[in-house]
Amino acid sequence: MTPLVADPERLRLNQELHARPFPRLATPCRAIFIAVQPEDAAQRDPDEDRARLIRLIDRHGGQHPAPDAQHYVGDLGRFSLKWEAHTEFVTYTIFADGVAEDPFSGETLSLFPEDWLADLGGRIAAAAMVRVETTPDEASAEQFFVDRIQPHFATESLAAAWVVDRQALVATDFRIHENGFARIAVIAREGTGPQRIGRIVQRLLEIEAYKAFSLTALPAARRVNAKVTEIEAALAPLISPANADAATTRERLASLTALSAEAERISVETSFRFGAANAYAAIVNDRIAVLREERMRGRQLYSEFMKRRFDPAVRTWRAAESRLTALSGRLSRASALLSTQVNVAVEAQNQKVLESMDRRAALQLRLQQTVEGLSVVAISYYALNLAAYLLAPFAKGLGVDKTTTTAALVIPVVGVVWFALRRMRRHWER
Repeated sequence: MTPLVADPERLRLNQELHARPFPRLATPCRAIFIAVQPEDAAQRDPDEDRARLIRLIDRHGGQHPAPDAQHYVGDLGRFSLKWEAHTEFVTYTIFADGVAEDPFSGETLSLFPEDWLADLGGRIAAAAMVRVETTPDEASAEQFFVDRIQPHFATESLAAAWVVDRQALVATDFRIHENGFARIAVIAREGTGPQRIGRIVQRLLEIEAYKAFSLTALPAARRVNAKVTEIEAALAPLISPANADAATTRERLASLTALSAEAERISVETSFRFGAANAYAAIVNDRIAVLREERMRGRQLYSEFMKRRFDPAVRTWRAAESRLTALSGRLSRASALLSTQVNVAVEAQNQKVLESMDRRAALQLRLQQTVEGLSVVAISYYALNLAAYLLAPFAKGLGVDKTTTTAALVIPVVGVVWFALRRMRRHWER
């Protein structure tokens, strides 16, 4: 059997996929997560991202990533570092032992040097502190949550639920606290493997990151809504009334073309942002679904909070995107309508020109016919004289005078000339 030869690109993507392991988290554990959006995020130089990562690794004497790496997981002595480069952002996650008495102590943040944080080359779009603990059973997990974790969250927005077949209790309040970080708690039951805990934390951090980046479409949606409203207001007088003259219609068509160009410019500027936001929102919903939430003590679920707060934002930018698409369609139809009006006006002018040309052609035909009649007379006159001179000697021998001969030749000569000219005109007409 002939062995299957793997496509090099497919093999590379497969290796890259499996080279991104979920962190194996021992408990108790603390995690500090930062998602950075560089300047000109989609067009940034990936070498600069890796250079910043290397500067952080060098502070702790770790091993450098590969030259073209898009992800990195390494042990830096006091902590483990996970780094990933995405299309629009870069994430740094530090995992350290959770020995601090305060579940959300900011001391782990010191592992990111201040001067290094000041040189991130962009803005921090999402940041979270995660506390991971282990308890013997469900009852102790819920009690630990009430006694030790709940006081660190805002009660009115707190979401807490059992996830992954009740293997862990997760909680967050979706707030940015005084140190600039959101807070997430994961309380796992004993016997839950470190890889499963790592996957839970990874999904929670992805929800936090992709939620933040999807919401970057909201400012664009507000700008689009304002511009669409402005263009719609300018569009209404351009398409009514429909009985304007040709000059006015052409002016309206020029104004409509300018509005279409503006709408197209807005669409080009926002298409990437809206497309990326829709993709991020889909990832958020997917990660929440994978958690398989179960209610804990009547607390709201992640999914319930998202439906109440996140989904309206998603609908806002999708509505703006739909309005922009609908506006482009209306502009296209209005442009076609005005173009039709201009074409009808031009056709009416052309009809008048053709009618004028028909009248001139008819007049020229009558003049031509008149000239043709005169030509028959003139040519017949000269032809008759020539024929009379030619036949006069013969007629004299027969005793016929010249006048009689000339009179006898008038009808045949005129007939021959008229027939010849008519034949020539038909030949030219064909």
